[in-house]
Amino acid sequence: MDIPTTKVQEHLRRFKPADESKLGFGHYFSNHMFLLDYKEGSGWHNPRIVPYGPLGLEPAAVVLHYAQEVFEGLKAYRWSGGRIALFRARDNLRRMTASCARVCIPPYPEDLVHEGMKKLIALDRDWVPSSPATLYIRPTIIATESFVGVRPSSEYLLFIITGPVGAYYPEGFNPTKIYVEEKYARAAAGGTGGAKTSCNYANSLLAFKEAHDAGYTQVLWLDACDRKTVEEVGTSNMFFVIGDEVITAPLGGTILPGVTRDSALKLCEHWGIKAAERRITIDEVLAAQKDGSLQEAFGAGTAAVISPVGQFAYRGQEYKVGDGKTGPISRRLYDEIVGIQYGDRPDPFNWVVKIA
Repeated sequence: MDIPTTKVQEHLRRFKPADESKLGFGHYFSNHMFLLDYKEGSGWHNPRIVPYGPLGLEPAAVVLHYAQEVFEGLKAYRWSGGRIALFRARDNLRRMTASCARVCIPPYPEDLVHEGMKKLIALDRDWVPSSPATLYIRPTIIATESFVGVRPSSEYLLFIITGPVGAYYPEGFNPTKIYVEEKYARAAAGGTGGAKTSCNYANSLLAFKEAHDAGYTQVLWLDACDRKTVEEVGTSNMFFVIGDEVITAPLGGTILPGVTRDSALKLCEHWGIKAAERRITIDEVLAAQKDGSLQEAFGAGTAAVISPVGQFAYRGQEYKVGDGKTGPISRRLYDEIVGIQYGDRPDPFNWVVKIA
């Protein structure tokens, strides 16, 4: 597949920080990016890889006024022998296609974008850090038509940027403290909660800031109707282990269909661990905490993989989850998923694609 490539000039080339332990998350970006244009009547066209740099947008670009945009987040991993691999990239691209449908963006050629992603990473392979750091990949589609009016754009730009990242949370894989949010809502039935689109994240910022200022790592979202049903935690899917059952909220339009969420459910089934996608209320969680059956709680998402929860706050009172430490299922899922991602454990589901 022919994807023209313009390499960055040598004197403009940047290099990833030498100390990978201090990468943080989302601060550094690689030397190149993949671009693909859309114009009504012409379709998706002009794939190319060019040096990383500013995008040219009209001040009246639809994305700037009506947030017609979708994006994804996935990672590339450097294996111990130097090979580089992707984890479930096709699933992320399929999810981005579903997000496009929700905000009236034309479906894009997934095969072409997958190929462009692989070539981009291979070109910037020196930016892929060693374990436990990773290369974060951000595919995005924005509406670029210069038009002020509420209707779908007739022009779009798809771009992919990458950059090396370390731990998402400062706690690393240690248990976090979360705040159960009742004042604000993340998503309502019939809304865009099941799509990965920018307006969902802008909507969450104030609640996150208030929780963070109060000393909590993330926000546990409840439903927008009666603030009882547990939905997501921050930007991740939420799991509870109550008794011998692993529980997560069902997909139904307000929950993002997380790739890590699906990986955790498939692994539980593979191991013979009882797992359910069902409605769970904060009252059920509190009752389980009180009678001792709440064994574990954790978030699942691309950035942190599995993030154990040791404590949560609700209506001015704090509750410990289990013994407040990382539980055995959280640990097992984290070790297994990361092991598959880095090629250190068998991949029974063919989730990994080696690219360079």
